[in-house]
Amino acid sequence: MNIEQARFNMIEQQIRPWDVLDPGVLSLLAVVKREDFVPEAYRSMAFVDMMIPLPGGESMLEPKQEARLLQELDVHKHEKVLEIGAGSGYMAALLAHKAQQVLTLEIHPELAKFAADNLRRAGISNAQVRQADGSRGAQAEGPFDVILASGSVAAVPQVLLDQLKVGGRLATIVGSEPVMRATIVTRTGEREFRSVEVFDTLAPRLHGFQEPTRFRF
Repeated sequence: MNIEQARFNMIEQQIRPWDVLDPGVLSLLAVVKREDFVPEAYRSMAFVDMMIPLPGGESMLEPKQEARLLQELDVHKHEKVLEIGAGSGYMAALLAHKAQQVLTLEIHPELAKFAADNLRRAGISNAQVRQADGSRGAQAEGPFDVILASGSVAAVPQVLLDQLKVGGRLATIVGSEPVMRATIVTRTGEREFRSVEVFDTLAPRLHGFQEPTRFRF
């Protein structure tokens, strides 16, 4: 397989047609080697338009989902990011290139080690993997400029919204099959939030987010 041609095809044929047009995001996808974050058994599928199995019954999101979420969050170099669900560490790697600091929480010990090893091999020093239940966030380290729940939730979790700075953004995929929508929530005041649904999609449920949670906008 011609790796660079496959990467180019992923960007041009899968990601760009999904309205990912930010040149910074597109160039980053060419720099961060997705194949280095995929389990060895599935490396040949690193650039395929599908979710990739991970240990613990988890999955990497489709490349187009990852890219679109990254674009919609519009992360800046001075910002502190919390990710729920480290998975393979790939999304944390993308975020780390755009942010000042990334903390990513992963409940599965095997996956937390896998993600940490991948980030270390990629030379990324501003992303920390913590083996922890992410359903309560990381209040002690907050508030955060950006929170990404890398999977689906039944409803936007208030416990995570409360850990956003004013002006901060949270992204996740909300709903239940067959209808889920990627949603960006911005904290506009101490008790005010604005929510925008940006695209329809499907994603596996994040551990600890099965039940609907009350939230307020």
